Amino acid sequence: MNKKFLWLVAALIVIVAGAASFTYYLLSAKVPNCDEAQGRLIFVDRDDSVDSVKAKSELGWRWDLYSKALSFHPRTGRYHAEPGMTCLQLFRMLRNGTQEPMKLVVPTSRTMERLASTLSQSLMVDSAEIAGALTDSNYLDTHGYTTATIPALFIPNTYEVYWDISVDKLVERMQSENNRFWTAERKAKAEALGMTREQVSTLASIVDEETANNAEKPMIAGLYLNRLRLGMKLQADPTVKFAVGDFSLRRILNKHLLVESPYNTYLHIGLPPGPIRIPSIAGLDAVLNHVEHPYLYMCAKEDFSGTHNFARTLSEHYANARRYVRALNERGIR
Repeated sequence: MNKKFLWLVAALIVIVAGAASFTYYLLSAKVPNCDEAQGRLIFVDRDDSVDSVKAKSELGWRWDLYSKALSFHPRTGRYHAEPGMTCLQLFRMLRNGTQEPMKLVVPTSRTMERLASTLSQSLMVDSAEIAGALTDSNYLDTHGYTTATIPALFIPNTYEVYWDISVDKLVERMQSENNRFWTAERKAKAEALGMTREQVSTLASIVDEETANNAEKPMIAGLYLNRLRLGMKLQADPTVKFAVGDFSLRRILNKHLLVESPYNTYLHIGLPPGPIRIPSIAGLDAVLNHVEHPYLYMCAKEDFSGTHNFARTLSEHYANARRYVRALNERGIR
């Protein structure tokens, strides 16, 4: 056999083998800096370009080869490169926008600005955009809320959402979750109280501010419902703190009680215009499943346990209040 032919065959074999090896390397190379246990997260936001996504992926020269064969346009998202994922698989994931949902915690925030700040730390959208929507009366009106009642929209919980969810989609999702929370049973209990969802949420927010003790919340809810039925002022200290704009107050003084605000329940009868915070599920259920009792007054216990002494009459209440004030004075709390 001709030696030249043999050399040509050998050369072709080497070339084919080399090309096959290179192709295998190109297709099977693992994603750079991918943790063996957790994998790796890559975030693509609205400001990213092809070049910035290329830099984030760290695929280097492989990116250029893939992109020549497979067109690529940045698609926002939170992408999870699992342990062992190949570079080609990651490229396809980024190209197709195949992202995983993430867990979003909606907390019991006191203001929409604070809620926006918290949510923006987990989502692509920034806090200013979220806060802007949640404080825009025209925008809220399209969803059936006001700037006063919007805290009632949110049911604190953990939800699965996509990292690049828009504000509109987030509000729609929260409305869907709100509807899911308000089962036929809960709606029937609210109706029996003669209250709307927003009113239940408003009272629940006051109950939540009164105590962190979930076991005591139905007692406190029952007390405030007694007052509402009798047409008494709620005289709830948390509403005064809200009116003053200072939840850090440890002692409510006479000057605070005189602050003119629709939220000051020492001046105005009935519920305030809306929740003073996003209420907890425990707070909402405490109102709907309140304890029936004869108490009309309560005062924080002098042991600072976060619970309360309850009273039927003013004389009993004043005795409880004196003990609490004495404890405040002894601790130098002003």
